[in-house]
Amino acid sequence: MQQEHGGAHCEPLQATPHAAHAERRTRYVVVLTAAMMAIEIVAGTLSGSMALLADGWHMATHVAAFGITLFAYRYARRHARSGRYSFGTGKVGVLGGFTSAVALAMVALAMVVESVGRLFEPQAIRFDEAIAVAIAGLLVNLVSGVLLHGAQHGHADADHAHHADHHPHGHHHDHNLRAAYYHVLADALTSVFAIVALAAGKYLDWIWLDAVVGIIGAAVIARWAWGLLRDTGHILLDGQADAATLDAVRRAIEADADNRITDLHVWQLAPGRCALALSLVTRQPRPPEHYKTLLGGIGALAHVTVEVVPREDAGRAPPA
Repeated sequence: MQQEHGGAHCEPLQATPHAAHAERRTRYVVVLTAAMMAIEIVAGTLSGSMALLADGWHMATHVAAFGITLFAYRYARRHARSGRYSFGTGKVGVLGGFTSAVALAMVALAMVVESVGRLFEPQAIRFDEAIAVAIAGLLVNLVSGVLLHGAQHGHADADHAHHADHHPHGHHHDHNLRAAYYHVLADALTSVFAIVALAAGKYLDWIWLDAVVGIIGAAVIARWAWGLLRDTGHILLDGQADAATLDAVRRAIEADADNRITDLHVWQLAPGRCALALSLVTRQPRPPEHYKTLLGGIGALAHVTVEVVPREDAGRAPPA
């Protein structure tokens, strides 16, 4: 059986201008969040507001998560050309996003436990001071959200420009940045809930609302965490690419001569970058580079391996 193998490595996946921009904005968010965290913890302790204190400690978990985000960006940048990683460091950001998603889930669980406890043991609160600090916390979260949203928007525009003509199948996300953005949204959400609960407690004497909105906020955060865990977990486990990408590969290869794909694997290496390995049978075998040229219109492919088997040997399974 005649076989032809071909593997082409693209340039190592390197830190992009987008990654540097996102890293810089995340650093600003870390400073803002850490400062507000300290203020809320001190104010919550002095005012007796468990809602404010919980929000402060909640922000502390996000400072740690943002640290993971920054570490992922720096590690990917410093090791972009390292020979230790066959496909580059593109998945470091995905791993950072997965880790942050786990932290989000833990925050949601802690919020549920704390809120249920407050249902049974309401505490006296100095509402005026607590509300003022909660509003300040919300403003900080909004500024942080704008910073990270701008970084996400810049990434989306660059990605769209790169793939619009070549790879119109699906969207590619910076899961590391997405995780940081979700943490900021979670902070903003808990700040809003804290303000609502404190205002209701002050003016309507609805102390119980503090616990109820905490449970609602935890449910929303848990949903974000699950979505992020699902998406990043699929990539970390080398899950198969979406059906549209697989169909595009099959059309590109099988439209040429009498080619028939017998084995096909496409998996994501990094946002907007996929690896492909395929085996095909044909009566008119060509060099692997010919088939890679056929795939040139699928812009997300950063690493391609092709095995070509002549049709007369098609009945014999190719080696693993």
